Amino acid sequence: MSWPCPSVTQYPDPIPCPRVPLPYRVPVSPLLTPFPFAAAVPSLRAAPFPGLGRTNLTSGPGLGTDTWVQRGHADCVASHRGWLGWCPRLRTVLLQLLLMYISVPFLVRLFPVILTKFVFLNFMAFPFFADLRQPALLLNNTISLYLPTEPGVTVGIWHTVPGSSGTEARGREQRWFEEALGDAHPIIIYLHGNGGTSGGWELMGAAGFHILALDYRGYGDSSGHPSESGFTTDVLALYDWAKARSGNMGTIVCPHPPSGDGDVPSDSYPMLLPGVQVDAVVLESPYTNIRDAAANIPITKIYRQFPGFEYLILDSMALGNMFFRNDENVKVLACPLLILHAEDDTVLPPQLGRQLFETARRAYKDKSKVKLITFPEKLGLGHDYISSNPELPTLVK
Repeated sequence: MSWPCPSVTQYPDPIPCPRVPLPYRVPVSPLLTPFPFAAAVPSLRAAPFPGLGRTNLTSGPGLGTDTWVQRGHADCVASHRGWLGWCPRLRTVLLQLLLMYISVPFLVRLFPVILTKFVFLNFMAFPFFADLRQPALLLNNTISLYLPTEPGVTVGIWHTVPGSSGTEARGREQRWFEEALGDAHPIIIYLHGNGGTSGGWELMGAAGFHILALDYRGYGDSSGHPSESGFTTDVLALYDWAKARSGNMGTIVCPHPPSGDGDVPSDSYPMLLPGVQVDAVVLESPYTNIRDAAANIPITKIYRQFPGFEYLILDSMALGNMFFRNDENVKVLACPLLILHAEDDTVLPPQLGRQLFETARRAYKDKSKVKLITFPEKLGLGHDYISSNPELPTLVK
């Protein structure tokens, strides 16, 4: 027995689809799909099927033939559409991204504490997994010590003696290291940038310096929470501690640039305060102030054309008590000032260093005390690797 089959012209199908499986093996013409079986065979319109109850092939809740055919036809149409079949999901993803993009500036304005997390980055300390209590695992001639800076706050410090004292320093206690600060070698107070620790700096002890590398409060194994005013307190406490043990030996403050690419920088506070005059200040990849820095770093590029960018993001720095006014601090300096910047710095553009240099020159009576050194792009020093330049110890001296 065979089933009647209408002609192709009677039921045209614009998209050729494979034969759709049916719940029962019903002869179907391979020339045409879908096929109106119920219309062709009226006796099957309400026939009972074992296990399925009374199933209507044209409508109803059962597994009707038309339902199978329509479902297969829809899948076939979607496959012929290609990536357009994903449009609903793609539209949802794009809409979510757009909402996130729009909401970030408003969240920053409403909750400035969000900015402090991106600025200080103390939760992303580098180097990772370093035991800061055992600096000898990373550097020779180095000891770890702790200095209380105010009630409830203790900061970690790495003290590296000059390479000429390396053999004698092995196995020595903290007292010996403190007394060594009074020898004939100058002292560098090294201040790391955001996302760093005292373990993330290049060794200059071999060049004849004492290195005092400070972990601000909230960084490394130091206690407390990061803040601009807290940084100032920590640096001043270390400066007083070092001067009390070194006498009249020269002290150089050497801030390091922020770590990482694209992050909002919180360049170490260079201790440029009235009444505190160190023997020299070296600024590596500096900026004029935190507002100018935030306007130039790569991460804010996608928002620079956003309506209200300055109000929603840049002005929110002040709401979070973050200023870092290097352009104001250099005006009160009288000691020699050296500014280092690489021409291929993609995090903080070199024009910020030049602006800071010009501001300092206008404020200094003795213009010869202010110096700017730029490193050509061919050296590949970028933002983070000026300290790896072998000529740096000579430049600092």
